[in-house]
Amino acid sequence: MAWAIWGGTALTVLGLAGLAWCIMLALRAQKAGLDDDQMRARMQTVVALNVGALALSALGLMLVVFGVVIG
Repeated sequence: MAWAIWGGTALTVLGLAGLAWCIMLALRAQKAGLDDDQMRARMQTVVALNVGALALSALGLMLVVFGVVIG
């Protein structure tokens, strides 16, 4: 089950990279000095991407655990 471990690791790393990207997007939005409506719209996009990246990372961790338990 090495494929599950390595595949899960790859998914987890992609998810963590997505989380880091969300942090960068949020910091850029903060530095842009947007008004409330524009900031809210930008942060809604960032939150959606953040949830997706977190889900991808969690799925990768589940796959790693599956590979360790089965293999």
